[in-house]
Amino acid sequence: MSRIEGVPAARANPLVRIIYRVARREVGRMTGRPDLPSDIAVRAHRPSLLVGYGVLEQTAAYKPRVQRHLRALVQLKSAVMQGCEACQDIGSHHALAAGVGEEQLIDLYRYRESGHFDETERLVLDLAVGMTLTPVQVGDELFAALHARFDDAQLVELVNLIALENLRSRFNAAVGLGSMGFNEGAVCARMERSPAGANEDADVEATQASAGVPQRAA
Repeated sequence: MSRIEGVPAARANPLVRIIYRVARREVGRMTGRPDLPSDIAVRAHRPSLLVGYGVLEQTAAYKPRVQRHLRALVQLKSAVMQGCEACQDIGSHHALAAGVGEEQLIDLYRYRESGHFDETERLVLDLAVGMTLTPVQVGDELFAALHARFDDAQLVELVNLIALENLRSRFNAAVGLGSMGFNEGAVCARMERSPAGANEDADVEATQASAGVPQRAA
């Protein structure tokens, strides 16, 4: 249950009502259900922040240069690491629609050991894991491996997308927003150990290991 009630359309100002219509249309395009995302209604308590967030989402989605299924994978991996039920739900739905296989959703928590992921998919998932950990754990070796497969613009796109998912998931989890049932009855990625508070080296390594990132030898 949400810890902050959303702003009903009847009480929203004209600009927010327009945003509600646009959000419903976009969600309907993605899921077939033109429902208002619960986080949008909550963000409407601060219309200026809602507008800024909407612009951020639109620009992140505009003319992507990274393959659709890779974009879906990194967002979903970050979401389930943070315990965001809302993003787990719609993210799993979006991933399936983007061409991510059911076996990949089932094995997302163990992507490094699973035979259902290729090396490019594993690398972008390593990036998602490293950026979602606290503190961030992204090293030169990983970035060099990514640079061998993506140009600078694509890497900026990936990093920005994962950072945006961190914003979404942390907001939703803190406010207590749950699943809206977009992926009900379909395969869904499982929740993973949350990285929050993993500030000590041992905690970081344990979280990385549970998320599938290979560890350095002692």
